Amino acid sequence: MLQGNYEQIVVRIARSANLDADEVKKRVEAKQAKLSNLISKEGAAQIIAAELGISLEKEQLKISELLPGMKRVNFIGQILQVFPVREFNKNGKEGKVLNFRIADETGNTKVVLWDVNHISLFEKGEIGEGHVIEIINGSMREGEAHLGSFSELKKSSIVLTDLKTKAQSVESKIVDIKPGMNVKSRAVIVQMFDPKYFDVCPECGKKAVAEADGNVCITHGKVIPKKRALITIVIDDGTESIKGVMFNEAIEKAGISLEGEFAQTKSNLLGKEMVFVGSARQNKFFNNTELIINEASEVDIDEVVKQLEGK
Repeated sequence: MLQGNYEQIVVRIARSANLDADEVKKRVEAKQAKLSNLISKEGAAQIIAAELGISLEKEQLKISELLPGMKRVNFIGQILQVFPVREFNKNGKEGKVLNFRIADETGNTKVVLWDVNHISLFEKGEIGEGHVIEIINGSMREGEAHLGSFSELKKSSIVLTDLKTKAQSVESKIVDIKPGMNVKSRAVIVQMFDPKYFDVCPECGKKAVAEADGNVCITHGKVIPKKRALITIVIDDGTESIKGVMFNEAIEKAGISLEGEFAQTKSNLLGKEMVFVGSARQNKFFNNTELIINEASEVDIDEVVKQLEGK
């Protein structure tokens, strides 16, 4: 069953049927009443769509309309960034996975490729950054579009302009954060752990494994590694607390110094209220939601006052 935002489903039906959104909502409410309110608004909307001959699954969507849980989604976008191919071995079976970011004029999202035929298009250079592509029959998982062997991926001749290259974050209370969401939350740092350091390949950013004769990257062989850091914190906004992970770039943007005694840095930051922007994901090991923090900044008091005056 299609899951997601009711308002967006209404907009899609109205657009496809050339109806006013209010008219669609009236039909949905009437359908619910006829069925003694035994189905949700989303379920009633699907029935209305079927009665109008509209297939929500076959419709081409804008990226901003892609919702967690959607199956067989179709959309077009321009590739912003391609990440290195990663190889894995699961239960004795070897495979590859490739991630890239794609955007249109409404938003952007990450796409995950699992099929070697799709991945080979990138490895051969037939598809890459800057190309506009059409995706058919993808599925949405935690805010990402995943493509398997039953999905299609091909170049498009459509020209896209005014791309939304920056991740769109919604202001959210921590208690309302779900995996796949890009959020902006004002919260207090209540716990901070010492930084952890690890080595990566300077070429691709993959982990550089220490061996007897030096560090080795699975793609580039022996390398002189680049040291990176991560800091784990816990933030609380009064509604709930959540674990957050900050990598080098976010640490630098937040003005957090890793030089000298970190105990003093930690003492200065504990209890401090900041604005955090990041993406939520499911930590499968601990089975909880955590926040990958992209930005952490001082609270803008003037902005807070404006928001309070606007309520």
